[in-house]
Amino acid sequence: MDAVYTHGHHESVLRSHRWRTAANSAAYLLPHLGPETNLLDVGSGPGTITADLATRVGHVTACEVTEEALALTRAELAARGTANASFAVADVHALEFADDTFDVVHAHQVLQHVGDPVRALREMRRVTKPGGLVAARDSDYSAFAWYPRLPALDEWLALYQRLARANGGEPDAGRRLLSWAQAAGFTHITPTSSTWCFATPEDRAWWGGMWADRILHSAMARQALSTGTATPATLRRISDAWLEWSGTPDGWLSILHSEILCTA
Repeated sequence: MDAVYTHGHHESVLRSHRWRTAANSAAYLLPHLGPETNLLDVGSGPGTITADLATRVGHVTACEVTEEALALTRAELAARGTANASFAVADVHALEFADDTFDVVHAHQVLQHVGDPVRALREMRRVTKPGGLVAARDSDYSAFAWYPRLPALDEWLALYQRLARANGGEPDAGRRLLSWAQAAGFTHITPTSSTWCFATPEDRAWWGGMWADRILHSAMARQALSTGTATPATLRRISDAWLEWSGTPDGWLSILHSEILCTA
């Protein structure tokens, strides 16, 4: 059941995750929030989504699996002066909250990294009040689409999927969310999907530059080298391909995300 977080918390990873907002990452949930909502944000990471959600609800509880990760959330919420928040170190497989505590339990890009996503969803349901919502959004790496189709970027995708699965995760989680929710016992589920698109020169430069750094310096890079899954030359080739892609005038990247709203 234990899984290792593939990305880690290198600056290049946080550069990506701090770009996320409630608007670009949780739009499917926002109409269901209100000033009385008591919300649990599972896997809050650097806290940018959490802080945005806090402006839309009565109270938000941010939880992460380690104090080190939770410190990132604390810092973001402190910088924004967020007063309606509390914090907890908790494993989503065994949340340390009483039954029926929250109106909404939210997880963004979390279930793809856990060892038992069905158990995680059951726990999220347990701590949600009857009639409340469990909301989850996860990407699906096999459904990423980009142009031009540089061979080294195909190599990047295969490498990431191999490393993520070796860590106990499922990088193609998006297509499985509905199945996992049904297995967790939910019967009222609203499934949707949405995308991120990086195709302007500015967006390509940001995304391509971020991954050019990330493939060389993040926890994923260390894992690839330490396990012999990739060589330094492989990682450099992939890094160069991201920079080549970002400089291509007609370059395009679309990232598919699946979403579920489950009534407890």
